[in-house]
Amino acid sequence: MKIKLSGLAVVVVLAGALSFILLVVAIGTDFWYIIDASKLERLNNSSATLSSHSGLWRTCRRESKCFPLMNPFWYKNNNMTASHKQLLRLVTLTGISVYIAYSAAAFKEALCLLGRNNLLEEVDIKFGWSLALVWGSFIAEMLTGAAFLLAARVVGLKQSREQRI
Repeated sequence: MKIKLSGLAVVVVLAGALSFILLVVAIGTDFWYIIDASKLERLNNSSATLSSHSGLWRTCRRESKCFPLMNPFWYKNNNMTASHKQLLRLVTLTGISVYIAYSAAAFKEALCLLGRNNLLEEVDIKFGWSLALVWGSFIAEMLTGAAFLLAARVVGLKQSREQRI
């Protein structure tokens, strides 16, 4: 099968653009982590809303406004360099990833220690569709990288054929 460089270029552009768009949408949305406590609210006849969904930048309750998580970049007298900001962003994203990975397990363990195991049956903790968008972005980025490597191989083979002639 003959692979054309123009076809690979189209694949690279489309996969790269798709990866970028999915990542931007995922970072901007508030559905990374979802806590659904509607069963518990009905069970206790509570008027307080315990259910929420969180993004990287804020947490939202169902019937009230969203409130931002701490954002160190909004302060007026911020005299950090660009490299410090990038490092802080990297550390923040790493911390959020660790938080998402272990918070459900910590919540379950805390409830077990309190002796309220049945409470977990009434609270549903899950990851949201924003995380699925990030995985889609990752897959598209891997496809972009593979297409770039294949394009480099095609160009290399073309150059070696031209040198033989």
